[in-house]
Amino acid sequence: MKIKNVIEKKDRPITIAGPCSAESEDQILMTAKALAAQGVDLFRAGVWKPRTSPGSFEGVGSIGLKWLARAKAETGIKVTTEVANPHHVIEALRAGIDVLWIGARTTVSPFAIQEMANVLKGVDIPVLIKNPVNPDLKLWIGAIERIYNAGIRRIGVIHRGFSFFGNSKYRNVPRWQLPIELKRQLPEIQIFIDSSHICGNTELLFDVAQKAMDLNYDGLMLEVHPNPSKAFSDAKQQIVPADFEKLVNNLVIRDLKSENGIALKHLRQQIDEIDDELFQILAKRLEVVKNIGHYKKNNNIAILQPKRWNDILEKGFEKAEHLGLSREFISAYLKAIHQESINVQEDILKKR
Repeated sequence: MKIKNVIEKKDRPITIAGPCSAESEDQILMTAKALAAQGVDLFRAGVWKPRTSPGSFEGVGSIGLKWLARAKAETGIKVTTEVANPHHVIEALRAGIDVLWIGARTTVSPFAIQEMANVLKGVDIPVLIKNPVNPDLKLWIGAIERIYNAGIRRIGVIHRGFSFFGNSKYRNVPRWQLPIELKRQLPEIQIFIDSSHICGNTELLFDVAQKAMDLNYDGLMLEVHPNPSKAFSDAKQQIVPADFEKLVNNLVIRDLKSENGIALKHLRQQIDEIDDELFQILAKRLEVVKNIGHYKKNNNIAILQPKRWNDILEKGFEKAEHLGLSREFISAYLKAIHQESINVQEDILKKR
């Protein structure tokens, strides 16, 4: 795929900002004027809101497109809104929306994406695609491919985190490895961080945005509202325009020129050597796993031993704490190792 930029690159992060929802014409104009004065690249506001509960605020509908058009006319700032079906796409195109974005709840549905792609054939408009709700990289790339096959070339992605089961400080856990892998497979695509939806609060917004800058993301999307406490939706994660300006100005942008530094090459060589050692150790571990598999087969013992697995986890967490390793990392590592051990033992038990 020969993907082009949604927004031309600058010597600073590209910024997309605005309220979660368009609530009134005054609210849209007030926010747009404040953000335009800060040089924001794209003004965002949702007019159709996919909500979990039917009683929640689901957006003002097409009337909000007129408010966005007026904001664009009065400030010169380009505008974007979320679309979730062909009707939304047609209405947004008629209203002169500059960029369309596809939300996480829509990205999960190949049918919905294809229906919108069919409407977009022959249209030249940039499209931003949020990651699907669930951590499925193929589904994310599939959505990109469907829009690309419709003839759209200016495509970008928005990393807004993933749903999860359990406790986390995030509303949607980042799972940084997925957008990193997407960028590896599609290096030309622009990627933006949606700190608002990852965090679900204002306390973590800067830290998540800064990590994205450290990973060389192209820019950020944030929810900005003139009075967040009165917002119709997502009140806890929105900030006022002044705080948005402060957050952006405090971001540290890393210098890619150090990529070829001798010191960095030396450190990476050390990493490669350690990785080689780790692979050797993992191979030895799997040899022991095979022996265990044969023993279980000969003695008719079940593969999964819950008590043993729980002991491995608890000991791993305890050791990790003393070694300064995060519980999240060790959990992911041990689960991957455990699953591979199960796969190896299953192959042994299947053989006659």
